[in-house]
Amino acid sequence: MNTFSASAILILVATSVSLAAEVREPCADYSAQRLPLFGDLHVHSSYSFDSYISSQRNDPWAAYRFGRGEPITLPNADGEQDVKMQLRRPLDFMAVTDHAEFLGPINVCTQDAGKLGYWFPACIATRSSNFILQLLAADYWVKLGVAGTSKEKKSSFACTLSDCEAAEKTAWQNIQKATEDNNTECSFTTFVGYEYTDAPDFKNLHRNVIFRNENVTDQPISAYDTGSYNFPKLWTLLREQCLDGNEGCDVMSIPHNPNLSGGLMFPDPKSPQEALDRLVFEPVVELVQHKGASECRFDRLAGRGVATEDELCDFEQIKTDSLAMLGSVAGEVRTLEADPVGTDDYGRRNMMRNVLKDGTALKQKSGLNPFKMGFIGSTDTHSATPGASEEDNYPGHLGRRDAGYRNIQDHFFSNAGGLAVVWAEQNTRDAVFDAIKRKETYATSGTRPTLRFFGGWNLNPELCQSPNMIEQAYTLAVPMGGDLPSAAGSAPSFLIAASKDAGTKGYPGTDIQQLQVIKGWTDDQGNSHEQVFTVAGNPNNGASVNRNSCATTGSGSAQLCTVWKDPEFNPGDNAFYYVRLIENPTCRWSTLQCKASGVDPFSKDCKTQAEQATAQAKDNGAWGDDVFGKCCLNEAEEPFYSPVIQERAWSSPIWYTPEQATKRAADPEPNRFAFDGKR
Repeated sequence: MNTFSASAILILVATSVSLAAEVREPCADYSAQRLPLFGDLHVHSSYSFDSYISSQRNDPWAAYRFGRGEPITLPNADGEQDVKMQLRRPLDFMAVTDHAEFLGPINVCTQDAGKLGYWFPACIATRSSNFILQLLAADYWVKLGVAGTSKEKKSSFACTLSDCEAAEKTAWQNIQKATEDNNTECSFTTFVGYEYTDAPDFKNLHRNVIFRNENVTDQPISAYDTGSYNFPKLWTLLREQCLDGNEGCDVMSIPHNPNLSGGLMFPDPKSPQEALDRLVFEPVVELVQHKGASECRFDRLAGRGVATEDELCDFEQIKTDSLAMLGSVAGEVRTLEADPVGTDDYGRRNMMRNVLKDGTALKQKSGLNPFKMGFIGSTDTHSATPGASEEDNYPGHLGRRDAGYRNIQDHFFSNAGGLAVVWAEQNTRDAVFDAIKRKETYATSGTRPTLRFFGGWNLNPELCQSPNMIEQAYTLAVPMGGDLPSAAGSAPSFLIAASKDAGTKGYPGTDIQQLQVIKGWTDDQGNSHEQVFTVAGNPNNGASVNRNSCATTGSGSAQLCTVWKDPEFNPGDNAFYYVRLIENPTCRWSTLQCKASGVDPFSKDCKTQAEQATAQAKDNGAWGDDVFGKCCLNEAEEPFYSPVIQERAWSSPIWYTPEQATKRAADPEPNRFAFDGKR
C-alpha cells in the first residue's frame, strides 16, 4: 500500500486551502477579533423529493427569504397552505441543500405538465394532496436508490419518458441562481450546496456539500455517481471536478446524523489518500439537528452509556440507530428497522466523542488522526424554514408530515434542530467558509449563546479581567478547532468565555447554568479515556420551570468566564478538549405543544386530558387512535425523553499532540498508517 508520512499529509492539508478567496474591501463591522455569526447549512426546499411529497411548496428562493427573516406559508396537517411562519431573528448565513438524488426526476414530475414524464404514476402520486398517495410516493423514491445497497442506483422510469439529466441541470442552475440572488455581502451570506444522500439499509451516510463561491461542479455528485456505501468516492470526484478541475472552486462535505449511521459513518481510513481526503473535505460534523444529537449517549434506564458515564449525554437521543426512526404514521412505527437499539448494540462511533477518542488512539498508533473535526449544528428542515429552532416557535421540519397534531403524534422524539455558529472577521463567503475550514465553529441546540474557547501555555489566570482579553487570547493561544503546540513544561491553560442568548423583545434568552470542559485522551498503553470538568457556573443552582406556565424559575449567569488549567495533564498523552455550555432548564417543544392542546405532561390527569384531546382531534379529521398519548410518557420509564430540557452549545475541540508523537509523525519510516478498519 502506498503511504505518506503524517508530516506530508499535514502539508497537503495546509496547502489545500483554496486560492479562490476574493480580494475586496472589508465590511464596515470587520473585526480582527472575529464576530459570532449564526447560520443553518442544512435546508431542504420543494426541490427535495421528501419535501415535495409532504405538500411543501416553498422553493429555494422562499427558503432564503425565510432565512432573511421574511414570512412564508407552510402546509397544515391536511396539506392546505395556511400556516404562517417567520423567524424572530434572521440568520447571518445559510445554504439550501436539496437532495442531489432525484433533482432531475422531481423537476420532471412537478414543473412542466407538457413533459411526458410528468404523467408517470409515481409523479402523479408525488403531486397528490392525498396523504396515502404521498406515503406511497415516498416509499417509491426511497426504494429507488436512497436506501438501497446495490452498487448502481436505479433511475426513475419517468426518466425514460423525459430527459432527467437536462431537468437536473435546470434545477441545479436554479439553486445557484437563488443563492446568488440572495447573497448580500456583509449582511446575509449564502452558499451553493446540496445533500449527498446514501443510506444503505436506512443507515445514514449523508453529507452536505458546500461550495465556497459560485464556482461549482457542473452537476451535483450524488450516490448515483458513487454507488452505495462509497462516500470516499464523493471526495475523489470533488477533488477531480472541483479542487483540481475547476479554477476557483473550493468545497467541503459535512457529515450529519452519525447517531443514525448504524456505526458506518466513521470507519478507519482504508488508505493514506482516504485519510487525507477526510481531513481536507470534512473539517466539521453536524453534531445536532432535528433527528437527534450525536455528541454522546447515556441510557438512564440502563444506568450507563455508550463508552461514557456522562449523565448529561441523555440529551435528545433517538432510540434507534437508523433513518427508519422517521417511519411513523398515525402514531405507530411502521418499519422493523426502527426497533430500539440497546446500549451494548449501539455503534460506538455513532457518537462523536467516541470518534474523537478513537482519533487520538489512531494518532498514537499510526502518527495520524483522521478524525479531527469541529462541530456545527443545523436544522435539516424539509419545510424551507432555516433557523426555525426555537422550542416555542417550532412548526415541525417535515411539511405536513409533522404539522399540527402530527408533530406530537409521529415525530415526538425529534427536536427543533440546531444552529451553526462561526467566528469570522466579517459576514462574507470567504470569511465564513475559512472559519469552517479552520474549525473555529460551535454547535448549538437551537438557542444563540456566544461561546469562546482558547488553549495555550501559562495563560494569565486573570485574563478574564483584561479589557483586551480576546486580542491577548489570539496572540498567546489557539482558538477552538486549533492544535496546541508541543508541551512547554506545564499543563495547558484554557480561556472559556460565554454570554447567554440575548433573546428578542418579549422573548428573553435563558441563563447559563454551567460551563464544562470535556477531555478525551489515549494513554501510552493505547487505552482511551474521557473526563468531564465543571469549570464555571453551578450545576446545582436550583433553576427549574414552573410546571403550570413553563416559565423559568431561579437564576443562572448572564456571562461566565474562566481560565482553567488541566489538573491531570500528562504530556505523553494524545488528547483533545472541548467546551459544553449548559443552559438552565426550559420546557421542551413537545411540552409546550401538548399544553397548547390541553394536555399537561406534568398533570396527574394527563392521560384523561390526552383522551379528550385525541377525541376532539379525530372529530376534526385527525388519524390514529392515540394522537396525544405521547404527551403523557413517564420520564422515569424513558431512557432519554424528558418534558424539561437544558439547551446547550458545544465548541469545536482543541487538540494536543505529545512532542515525541510530533517527531514520530515527521519521520516517514515508522509511520505506516496501521489502521485496523474498525468502526
